[in-house]
Amino acid sequence: MSSRRSPFDDSWRPALHSPAPEIHRRSQAVLKILPFAVMGAVGLTDMLAGPRLGFLPLLTLGPTFASVAGGVRRTVLVGALALVICLPLSSYSGVLFNRQNNLTMATITAVTGASMLAAHLRIRRERELANVRRVAETAQHVLLRPVPRRAGDLRIALSYTSAAAEARIGGDLYEVVTTPDGVRLLIGDVQGKGLQAVETAAWTLGAFREAAYDEPDLPGIGDRLETSLARHLGGEKFVTAILAQVHEEEISLLNFGHPPPLIMRRDGRIELAEPETEVPPLGLVSLGDTEPVPHRVPFGTGDQILLYTDGVIEARDASGVFYPLLDRARMLGGSDPQAALEELRADLLDHVGGPLQDDAAMLLLRRHPRPRAKGGAEVTR
Repeated sequence: MSSRRSPFDDSWRPALHSPAPEIHRRSQAVLKILPFAVMGAVGLTDMLAGPRLGFLPLLTLGPTFASVAGGVRRTVLVGALALVICLPLSSYSGVLFNRQNNLTMATITAVTGASMLAAHLRIRRERELANVRRVAETAQHVLLRPVPRRAGDLRIALSYTSAAAEARIGGDLYEVVTTPDGVRLLIGDVQGKGLQAVETAAWTLGAFREAAYDEPDLPGIGDRLETSLARHLGGEKFVTAILAQVHEEEISLLNFGHPPPLIMRRDGRIELAEPETEVPPLGLVSLGDTEPVPHRVPFGTGDQILLYTDGVIEARDASGVFYPLLDRARMLGGSDPQAALEELRADLLDHVGGPLQDDAAMLLLRRHPRPRAKGGAEVTR
């Protein structure tokens, strides 16, 4: 077995979550009932108003609303039902096929035909958009490989929540690799959305996976990423990111304009790992006044560190309040890091009250004691 892969448990795959768009489903259910409710209300109103006031032309609202949420066949059925309702109500005037009633039935027929065309075009457009999104999601999930659940004395948990179906695909990225110099990590967020963001994320991950094994330190990896992205990105595009390397009792962090990680001490203290100097995001590092310098943070047995993207801290509830990650981080104290992170994710979705509007990635590292051999010596890998 290769020594490079020995610290990893590759059989474990993190779940990539996509919250069910509950609001969308409810609105679709309302739209399906709406054509029948409207036609029933029009028919009842016309009966109560008597033959003097004619409300039957409003029956055209039935096939119109049907084309918004239904298919061509459903639109035809609703239009036919509108004509069925129109015929007995038209007899109030005493003459079924007079000029006004004929005009009303012709209008219903014409509106039904136009609604059928609208429903056909809408369905074709929805299929095209669904295919594009499916391709983008597939590409994003392929490039975001499963992270190891274990790496040496680390226990690693991952939560990745896709944005709402109506939102465009984001460019969140993450990676964990083990090298002769130790475990190295990357978490980042590409500016922008869509396939271009996915392409930039793939470019960034590819450069990191090569540089992580070749470069002796984090600044060297950062330089490789900056050089690679400078060739790829144009204009003012950028990638916020954090590079990290785990040491004995410490962790090095090199922050490129990314939200600072949370450090949770084994005694319950929680602190932000703020960078000592501000460094621009990748792609814009050359515009800064300072050289990227990693800072070391104590990271001993029982400590945890949570790296995340801005989709977490920028998630808002109905009143516009941002998610209070610093306060809710105490939920990560459970014995199983993955279960604790899942609980935090559920709390995030509960705070929003629906699907997220931006992708949200969270990477949790917990330091456990090294396993010991029977003689009491630590097992090294």
